[in-house]
Amino acid sequence: MIMPIDKFKSLRSTAVPLPIENVDTDQIIPARFLKAIERKGFGDNLFRDWRYDQHDHPIRDFVLNSSLYCGSILVAGENFGSGSSREHAAWALYDYGFRVVVSSFFADIFKNNALNNGLLPVQVTPEYLEKIFRAIRKSPETKFEVDLENQLFRILDTEEDFRFEISAYKKECLLKGYDDIDYLLSLKNRIETFENQQG
Repeated sequence: MIMPIDKFKSLRSTAVPLPIENVDTDQIIPARFLKAIERKGFGDNLFRDWRYDQHDHPIRDFVLNSSLYCGSILVAGENFGSGSSREHAAWALYDYGFRVVVSSFFADIFKNNALNNGLLPVQVTPEYLEKIFRAIRKSPETKFEVDLENQLFRILDTEEDFRFEISAYKKECLLKGYDDIDYLLSLKNRIETFENQQG
């Protein structure tokens, strides 16, 4: 069974800071947890080897185990999602509850996998990324706004905006909650009309 993708238009949320560079997909979801073929249940093992020690006890100083931070936005260091092409990394982030990941650079395959699974990767400049981290350090309760329609990320306390890029096709899919197959099905009538005109 394929899990439906939620529509994404805008979001206001606090954020979880992960100021670590070069986070690869094996760190996001270790290979030993890739047995399932559905997009659910992976959130339990998101960043598993950073969240838990070898005895499955939570590691207190890891950010996902901290009561200070919560929210639907993950703010990560540069080069997020490198390594293998596993789609499960996007599944794990989405299943955990993240809807947006912010970084100054994403691996292309991860970026595409995220967009295909309802997770919005927002690429910002290193300078703006540091402003986000600074705002969170100042107050973990700082809220941010993500406006997909206008392609804006905003630090609400300072009203500093950043306009991010996204392909028109992927933007439409996120706004409507479509995966690639849903998008093609939405064009069914237009495709049939075109075929009839040709024949």
